[in-house]
Amino acid sequence: MAGSSRTGISLFALLAMLVGGSAFAQDAEPLNAIDWLSRSVEAPVVLAPSGAAPSLNGAATPQVSVTPLDRPTPDGIGLLPLSVTGLPVNLWSASQVSDVVALVQAERLETLPAIYELLITLLLAEGAAPIGSGPEGEFLLARADKLLDIGAIEQAQALIEAGDPSLPDAFRRWFDVALLTGTEAEACRVMEERPDVAPTYPARIFCIARAGDWNAAALILNTGRALGDIDPEMDALLSRFLDPDLYEGEPNLPQPARVSPLIFRMHEAIGEPIPTSSLPRAFAHADLRDTAGWRNQMEAAERLVRDGALTHTVLWSLYNAKTPAASGGIWSRAEAMQDFGRALGTGKSALIEGTLETAWAAAQQAGVEVAFADEFGARLAEVELSGPARDIALKVRLLSRDYESAAIAHADALDPLLVGIARGTVTAQENLTIAEQAVVNGFNSDTVPIGFEQLLSDGKIGETLLRAIALFSEGLSGDPSTIGEALVVFRRLGLEDFARRAALQYLILDHPS
Repeated sequence: MAGSSRTGISLFALLAMLVGGSAFAQDAEPLNAIDWLSRSVEAPVVLAPSGAAPSLNGAATPQVSVTPLDRPTPDGIGLLPLSVTGLPVNLWSASQVSDVVALVQAERLETLPAIYELLITLLLAEGAAPIGSGPEGEFLLARADKLLDIGAIEQAQALIEAGDPSLPDAFRRWFDVALLTGTEAEACRVMEERPDVAPTYPARIFCIARAGDWNAAALILNTGRALGDIDPEMDALLSRFLDPDLYEGEPNLPQPARVSPLIFRMHEAIGEPIPTSSLPRAFAHADLRDTAGWRNQMEAAERLVRDGALTHTVLWSLYNAKTPAASGGIWSRAEAMQDFGRALGTGKSALIEGTLETAWAAAQQAGVEVAFADEFGARLAEVELSGPARDIALKVRLLSRDYESAAIAHADALDPLLVGIARGTVTAQENLTIAEQAVVNGFNSDTVPIGFEQLLSDGKIGETLLRAIALFSEGLSGDPSTIGEALVVFRRLGLEDFARRAALQYLILDHPS
């Protein structure tokens, strides 16, 4: 990374960065978080006890963590008020914090859109904190981590900011989100102004170099080498980041086994970008920036929409942003969506029928059928179609939030089981598949699975829902009977609309496994 204004660094500033020695080491013992975080900050550096002088010979300065006993816990903080979620204030208060943290961490990431929606709602819901919650915000961080796993990084960032972002564990998550969204200038500025947060060598070098002080960044890199606090792989990357001209013509660096947001951004800066398709979902947001190509933007949006981390409006805005430059793959999907959108705008049935089948096939190929229904379901209700186009339109409307109206208006043309689910009046039928029978059981049984009755009796509402979500998701690739059991729990807790949408998606879509 080339640059100018390579000014020096004061001895005082250098000493401030070196106090604590190996406390700045990159990728030391992992903190209790998702494994792709950059660990950009460590525990705050404090003065050595008993008047001892800080050591600059590589030995770590003793670290002291002080927590006021009367400091409130952020674990009950949420972004969605009770009036929005409809969930009770005691959502978490009857459960042990260790139990709900473990359940959140264990939730599957391959499931149906309706399940993603409920999980994200739970992660963002406000409510009284679990039993045993402390000022460190263990449950809030677990929720933020799961949002990051899903790819919902804006929600994760907002949740962290609503809690206590001054804590190092919270701050490093906030810093990484900034790296992925291209707002690292603000993150570096805040890091510079925060004496209570100790940046690692790589984070400090990245921010100082980005501000234009290349000599200072190089000095810190050399100091880190001398102290043995920068591993060879990071050393090679930082060296190219600071002076790429020295390595012109040399082979690219090998892709690291562990890619953090900080490593990702530095690889991008030296002209050796790492494709996001092989990285965790959160990295896909980097391809939504204006600096990314249109193809990368669309592919990233499809992935995030499919995984419940991005609104469908962003994807369709990208589909319609330009004229496709080629054919096949993402280009053909964009063309199909554009053609269908124009046909729908005319209101002419013949044109709509001629483009709907191709557009729906494109949505299926991308795995964004529910997003397609959210985008077009209401408009399809306004046109009269025939043949295969009519069948597709009805399926789309059943996947939309207007599923019940569609079922009532077109009961004669739909599968009676789907009509029953949409209306909440499922009756016993013959010749059903195992999956269909599981759903029928879920709408006709009042017996919750073993163990759930006690959870409900104890008032552990949030814990019950997390366990039911896990039960439903497990049924997608295992025993379908657990789908029915989970539906019973959802309906017992009054989540009727959610249960119907989840059941319809389960039977209509080629669900993940």
